Amino acid sequence: MRGMATPTLATIERKEGASTSLLSSRVARTLGLSTRTAAALERLGIITVRDLVRHFPYRYDDLRSPVSVAALAGLRNETRGAGSAGEVNALGTVVHCSHVRLRGRIRAKTTATIDDGTGVMTAVWFGRPYLANQLKTGSRVFVRGRIDFTLTGITMNVSRHRVLKADEPYAGELVPVYPQTAGLGSHEIRRFVRAALRMVASDVTAKAGLDPLPKSINKRERFGDAWRALTTIHEPTDEKSAEQARRRLVFEEFFLLAMGAARRRAERSQEPAPDFSAAGGAPAEKEFFEKLGRAVSFELTGAQRRVVDELRADMLKQTPMNRLLQGDVGSGKTAVAIAGMILALQGGYQSAFMAPTEVLAAQQFNKIAGSLSQVGARCALLVGALKRRTRDDILAQLQAGDLDVVVGTHALLTDDVRFAKLGLTIIDEQHRFGVLQRAALRGKAQGFVPHTMVMTATPIPRTLAQTVYADLDVSIIDEMPPGRRAIKTFVRGVEAKPKVLAFVRAEVEKGHQAFVVCPAIDESERALHSAQQQAQELRSSVFSGLQVGLLHGRMSVAQKDEMMRLFADGFMKVLISTTVVEVGVDMPNATVMLVLDAHVFGLAQLHQLRGRVGRGAAQSYCILVAPDAAEAERLQAMAQTNDGFAIAEEDMRLRGSGDLVGTRQHGGNDLRLAHLIRDFPVFVKAKKAAETLVQADPHLTNPENRSLAAYLAAVDSEAMLRQSS
Repeated sequence: MRGMATPTLATIERKEGASTSLLSSRVARTLGLSTRTAAALERLGIITVRDLVRHFPYRYDDLRSPVSVAALAGLRNETRGAGSAGEVNALGTVVHCSHVRLRGRIRAKTTATIDDGTGVMTAVWFGRPYLANQLKTGSRVFVRGRIDFTLTGITMNVSRHRVLKADEPYAGELVPVYPQTAGLGSHEIRRFVRAALRMVASDVTAKAGLDPLPKSINKRERFGDAWRALTTIHEPTDEKSAEQARRRLVFEEFFLLAMGAARRRAERSQEPAPDFSAAGGAPAEKEFFEKLGRAVSFELTGAQRRVVDELRADMLKQTPMNRLLQGDVGSGKTAVAIAGMILALQGGYQSAFMAPTEVLAAQQFNKIAGSLSQVGARCALLVGALKRRTRDDILAQLQAGDLDVVVGTHALLTDDVRFAKLGLTIIDEQHRFGVLQRAALRGKAQGFVPHTMVMTATPIPRTLAQTVYADLDVSIIDEMPPGRRAIKTFVRGVEAKPKVLAFVRAEVEKGHQAFVVCPAIDESERALHSAQQQAQELRSSVFSGLQVGLLHGRMSVAQKDEMMRLFADGFMKVLISTTVVEVGVDMPNATVMLVLDAHVFGLAQLHQLRGRVGRGAAQSYCILVAPDAAEAERLQAMAQTNDGFAIAEEDMRLRGSGDLVGTRQHGGNDLRLAHLIRDFPVFVKAKKAAETLVQADPHLTNPENRSLAAYLAAVDSEAMLRQSS
């Protein structure tokens, strides 16, 4: 950051004479947790005390209102016999209790008959041998669990209970339920959160460091302080107070996200850009479009032409371009990238194009070099597999300015790669690269910041793009080239699998190729189909006599690249894979994408998988196999449209915004509480507040904004801690 760098946490501490902040300390060390527990918390993104107190519940169990057995009996009559009433609360006295030791994983079963004065019910616990000492006849007990109406009466499978004293009144409470992970339940997380809140409560500095909002915003929005909101969200007295706390914390999350974007935009406005004035003016514009026409040899769609105009306008400005280009598979993003390279060539600058894999880089190089050779550009491919002499020759030409364009992988980021005059960087499938990797490529320019365009075929909902990529200008290619045949998509039950596989074989025998995607590498509890098992079975059955490849994430990079080459060259006819093919090379001969256990995937991910086919002249098909009728109904959205943005919006509506995978910014937070669709009006308000603040005080030097500057510095330091973990 130039001229606006946020001071580090250490700088603030030295300046203010403070000790290391409690909020920024490692939660495992502060609470004395085991290595196993620390690792489990880390899987949830919890490393510091600040992370822990901002790990919010996603719902509350209401333990306040026990239901009488008589009322449950009435409910049974309404449901006309057997069935389930979901989870309910009950309160009564144990009139009979038995404990049975079992073999195996469950180990114990406890059964109690509970009488509440209006009737009796049976409560059952599994796997809790300690209840033999805790639960006795005559005990007064609160229970919560799923109620089943059986032929023998009302039975509860207890999920939560509490043994009460004989004369103890029962008031109940709202109990927070937290996102959890293997080996770490919500009740343990709740205990850790309460311990952390008690520690913060006794630390005045830590309490003050919880609040990023300036007092003027707090007053305008009628918010209470951050401490009250945090304690309330974790321990609410009622639904109203929980919702008030949530409103403030959602605003905070959006405000911090928008602050980061606004400051990055302000920083870029102060950075020097490459001088593309030689490519400006009417004669240069005419020359540019003539060269572009020769290079791409086809008529641009209206959407492509609009994006090219946006790109050209950006690159002629005196501030560095920072643009995100979205477009479905096959929409023509590479043609837009070629347009940018031609403009850089006109301006006297070099371009670098970075792809995530060697196979994809080689394919993009063939397209780009073939097109740019029509306008006299000199291109080279730089990947890790090159021989030393070839690599050294390319590096020498780059440094001497004898190459105009280099296409490569992570190999572009090594220290010995130097450019004479790098003016444009383009990053393909940008979510496959980290923030620091993208910055490292931009850092190859000397004396200025190059123009940057990042491209993605992953459809990003417009609300998400406006939120996460608020510091980028977003271009969308929302029009497909003429003549492309729509992929026919079908949803089938697992019972139709034999017929589906026979159809796949028939397509291959026509001379085409097919993908078969499974959700797991090997057998697992969550998946009915695994890639390794399917490869073994199908090679000896329906695909007997065909060349069947296997591709998954445990293979080395060299093995994966080799398998993709074999498939791309047509040697492999069927590729059985996990989702590592989600982002892949152009396979015009592939006409079938079969996804087994499609219910495991989100709609947006399924759309990406579908994009692996439909790139040639032949009709292509996507077949989604799901075992559950309810899940199959959700998947029908795929059969109804090929519009990736419509599918992405529906996917986010169904699944929530969740973790912003691949979009995490250095020093920023994922949205833990806010929902991008439901809370979008709050984002608009928070974004306006952040932009107004940065415009008035870009360096956050005003006394009122000092706490915000300290908060951002602390969060930035904690982000570095997360990256080093």
